Amino acid sequence: MENNNETPQPISIELSENIAEGTYSNLAVITHSTSEFVLDFIRVMPNVPKAKVQSRIIMTPQHAKRLMKALQENISKFEAQNGVIKEGVSDVQFPMTFGGPQGQA
Repeated sequence: MENNNETPQPISIELSENIAEGTYSNLAVITHSTSEFVLDFIRVMPNVPKAKVQSRIIMTPQHAKRLMKALQENISKFEAQNGVIKEGVSDVQFPMTFGGPQGQA
């Protein structure tokens, strides 16, 4: 039996300039199979009937659960500093118009 008392080594993480800029998403679609979770991040624009997946992340169920816990922890910290995040169906309506005038061409 293997002894697993070794100190974990730090991981060096690189962040390229291109990735560091980030990608905006205002909709996420999550699907899963028995072996993986697929997270599609989408940008929905006002008055545009078609939306494009900006990024797709595929992870194991174990990593998906770790992500969920990390998000819960970070949301709790955010709300402790900034107040409760409002949520609900009435907050976001599709199609999204961002409260501005309808475009005409």
